[in-house]
Amino acid sequence: MTKLSETLPIDEARERLRQLIMKLAVVRGKVTLSSGKEADYYVDLRRITLHHEASRLVGQVMLDLLDNAGIEFDAAGGLTMGADPVGNAIMRSAGDQDRAIDTFVVRKAQKSYGMGRQVEGPSVEGRNVVAVEDTSTTGGSALTAVEALKKAGANVVAVAVIVDRATGAKEHIEEVAGVPCLYAYSKTDLELED
Repeated sequence: MTKLSETLPIDEARERLRQLIMKLAVVRGKVTLSSGKEADYYVDLRRITLHHEASRLVGQVMLDLLDNAGIEFDAAGGLTMGADPVGNAIMRSAGDQDRAIDTFVVRKAQKSYGMGRQVEGPSVEGRNVVAVEDTSTTGGSALTAVEALKKAGANVVAVAVIVDRATGAKEHIEEVAGVPCLYAYSKTDLELED
């Protein structure tokens, strides 16, 4: 048993996270996705991003994914609620490496009171940021986040998701946002077929 405070070598972390996703997050049976599309399975990544062991692995794997792609960034986050724990996991993992990476939360709509912000947390203005998401079927949530981030003055350098469902979201995001869309696991990695 791995100690919860132990940082695994990246290959072990990646495999352990894959196993946890397959065990805890893959729900089989007919479901309607937020996009309105139907599928024979659902990948409930909140069971991973909010899990005591898996969340740490999410940060480690996602940070490594971005580093290996040569993405230089100052903050990571996305549309609330799916992206919130992903951004926090990346921030925590970066902190474990003495790297200063912030996180932020993108509201679905700009507040009409207080400071009237749509992007909450440390300012993203003029900073390189990554929009993150747990998974994406159409790319809609990630693109909403990218749009809000650009309006807030951020330089969006990439979108990153934990699981790519191979539904065209990656390609759609890259076409519309004009930035790379990276993913840690494909549906093949998780032994999923439609």
